[in-house]
Order: sequence, then C-alpha cells, then structure tokens
Amino acid sequence: MRRDRSPLRHGRDPRARVLPARPGRAHAPEPAPRVAVVGGGIAGLAAATALAERGVGVTLYERDGGLGGRLAGWPVELTDGSTATMSRGFHAFFRQYYNLRALLRRADPGLHTLTGLPDYPLRHSGGMYDSFAKVPRTPPLSALGFVARSPSFGWADLLRMSPRAALPLLDVRVPDVYERLDGVSAADFLADIRFPQAAHHLAFEVFSRSFFADPRELSAAELALMFHIYFLGSSEGLLFDVPREPFPQALWEPLAGHVDSLGARIRTGTPVETVRPVDGGALEVTASGRTARHDAVVLALDTQGLRQVVAASPSLGDPVWRAGIAALRTAPPFLVSRLWLDRPVAADRPGFLGTSGYGDLDNVSVLERWEGEAHRWALRTGGSVVELHAYAVARAGDREAVQDRMLRQLHRVYPETRDAKVVDERHEWRSDCPLFPVGGYRGRPAVRTPDPSVMVAGDLVRTELPVALMERAATSGFLAANALLARWRIRGHALWTVPDRGRSSVLRALGRLGAC
Repeated sequence: MRRDRSPLRHGRDPRARVLPARPGRAHAPEPAPRVAVVGGGIAGLAAATALAERGVGVTLYERDGGLGGRLAGWPVELTDGSTATMSRGFHAFFRQYYNLRALLRRADPGLHTLTGLPDYPLRHSGGMYDSFAKVPRTPPLSALGFVARSPSFGWADLLRMSPRAALPLLDVRVPDVYERLDGVSAADFLADIRFPQAAHHLAFEVFSRSFFADPRELSAAELALMFHIYFLGSSEGLLFDVPREPFPQALWEPLAGHVDSLGARIRTGTPVETVRPVDGGALEVTASGRTARHDAVVLALDTQGLRQVVAASPSLGDPVWRAGIAALRTAPPFLVSRLWLDRPVAADRPGFLGTSGYGDLDNVSVLERWEGEAHRWALRTGGSVVELHAYAVARAGDREAVQDRMLRQLHRVYPETRDAKVVDERHEWRSDCPLFPVGGYRGRPAVRTPDPSVMVAGDLVRTELPVALMERAATSGFLAANALLARWRIRGHALWTVPDRGRSSVLRALGRLGAC
C-alpha cells in the first residue's frame, strides 16, 4: 500500500492510501468465467460490479425481493392511503467511506443522490450537548478540538485520565490493533483510561452503538479502530451524508441498472440453499430448487445466512473454517420505530440527533429534513416523519414495552411531540448484525477461504485494512472480486483507505510506548 500524494480528488483526504489495481488483462477472455455472488447487499453489489466491469459473467442471487441487504427498503401503505418506503433505519454515509462512495459513483458520478447534514449532534439527558460541526478536521487537531470544545471534558476530568492507557489510540494499525486490544472489552478499555463518564456516553458509546453492541461485549480493538478512522486517521471527521430519497430509489435501483447494463443477471427473491464443489474446480449453486454451475462463488451474506448456507453445504471449505463460521454470533436485537405525526416537530430540530441517558432511545431522526419522500408527505399533511432507534436491546425484553418507552423518551427529547397524534407507525425489530466480541477477531472469516474459488464478503469479515461498517462491506466485496480476477490474470480495481497507521510521527512514537 502506498500514500496517494496527488491533490484531493473525489472528496478523498490527500493522505488516503491506495491499494493499486493488480495488473492483468483489461477484460475477461472468452469464454468468460462465471461467478455466483450470493447476497445483494453492499458487499455483494460491490463484488458483482467489480467482476462484471471486467467482463466476468455474474449471477447475483438475493433472498429478498429487493437489493440493499440491511439497507433495503420496501413500500408500505399508510392509513391515510398514501404509500411510503419503510427501511431498517438511518445510516450515515461518512466521507471516509471511499470504496462505498466509489461503488455508488458507478451509477451517480457526482453523488448527487447524497446530501450532507451540517452536524453530528449528541445530547445527554443531563443537559450536556456536543457538536462536531466546528471541530477542526485535521488530525490531531480534530481530537484536541473536540476535547477543548466539549462540555463533557473538564480540566479535573483530564487530570484524572490515564494517558498511558490511552496511548494505543495514537497509532492504530491493522491487524496490530487486534493483537493488542482484541482481548479487552470496549467498556474495560475506557475504564482503564478513566475516560469521563459523560464523554464516555456522548462520544465513544456512539461508536459501539454503530455496531449495535453493548460496550461490555464489543472488542476494544473495534472501538480503537473507529477512533482512528474518524479522529486521527482522516480529515473528514464525523460529518456525513445521507440519501436524498429512500435507499431503493436513491442507491440500489440505479446501481442495479448499471450492473444489468454490464450483462450481469440479478435474481431477487431467490435464496441460495447450497453450494457444492464439483470435479474440475467448479461449484454448483442451488437456489430456489434450481442448480447452476459456476467457476467461482462470492458468499456476501449476513451472519445467519452465511451459517445456514455453509451448514447446508457439507463439502464446502475445511473443518477449521466451517467451525469458525458456525461459531459466528449476531449482535443483540435493535428496534427502528418510524412515526408519521400529524404536526411538525420544532423547526430548529436537527435531521439527526444522537442521545444518551434516555433509556432505550439512542437517536432521533427527522426524515423530512433530508429525505424527499418524507418531505413531500410533511408538506402535504403538515406533519412530521420521525424515526427512533434503540440498539442492543435485551433479547428477552417485552417488545411493545420498549416501543412505548421509546415514544415516551421522544416526548422528553422533543416536548412538542407530546401533543402530536401518531397517524401511522411501523416498528422493525431485527437481530442480524454481526457481533465483534472480545477475543473474536481470529475466529472471523477472511475474504479468502480454503477453496480458492470461494470468497467471503461482508462487514463481518477480516480485511486487515482500517475499514468498518458499510465501508468494510464495500471494501471486502471489491477484495473478493480482485482475488478472483487475479486468479484469471484480469486487472483488478484500486481501493482506498484512511492511512493504515497514525498520521503524526510524534503520536506514533507515543503510541509505541503503550505497547511496551
């Protein structure tokens, strides 16, 4: 990997690092290899796009009726007779997501379907309020600026902190960070630093919630990686973009059109049941009762889907790899509640607000602030479309009680909603996000498997690059495609990441003290 010294392009930090494209043929020879991509989420779409652009014959299998995976959307009819698009909730498209954004540029070169929100505000029930809008974005001023401006940090808090315990944050490298911190929970790591409790809730818990996990279960290595990505590894900071329209219309339908134009076949509503290696290195993929032969397979599934396909395909991989897949765990359940209200929230409410200390409620979105569909509904009715999230909910909890508590907490956060009538509501309970538990890194699958014709992609995989969440999904999809293209001596695709180590030589030197 090398540093890109060219001027800022496509919105990337000039210090972003590039993995150059592996050389080879510009296009697959005839007859072109045939690849089955199993899963139509971000990872699967990245793999399918990268392969199809090189002339590989791609069949994309997706279990559900639409693409997008955990960012899918589907139509619902509201009680007022109108149609809306429901989804699994808010997602922030951070500007460090270089490979995800490169994927979306295939169908939207200018990324006009995304729009920026002005801030990432965080509010605690005790009255503290943090903002990232005016924090410097150049490391290390980004971290120092946040501490200086945040009401969560007082001088007494700073004097009580343990600088030595925090040193690993100054020079995060992958995979070294996992060797150093994977055996510690995020909660224990913060306790060792003696991080101020208010700041713990308002800043670092935001990261653990991004993984839908309780900080007591999450590996501290993932927390440190997030700190690097957003504070000390890039100049984009914590500001982000969101789609101007629901996910299907803004993102996946245009991208599906691009993939289709390359000759790939997209088969939605077609769950894959088994994958079986056969003589000659080929693989037979059985989906919805029909079997087809392919030269390679990319398994771009969520945790449960991957476990199911591997369990039903006994000749796939080797015993060690299969045991690792079987041991994968999912994060606790989460809830997305979307409420269509008969009156607007106050005009000064932000489009997104992270919350802490409000029981189950982790954030509030006011969709008409950025999403066209919600904006049009609000204009027509005079109401608001509000979305509430609760992460890491107790698995055995009373779901209706959680929904009711979330609504009551909304009334605390935005008191004007107390008198609003709920015109319609939808509640999405899900439990399919990967869990990155303490000590779990080595058990996670890599992109490559024991079978050189089978790759794994998704946000659950080990990439050994400083990426996470949606960006890890996109990056792993491109990595899976590149590995297959290299087998056939076809040119790969260049990838980008934030720097793979601390940007400051002084901070790197201090960070090494923490490893002593």
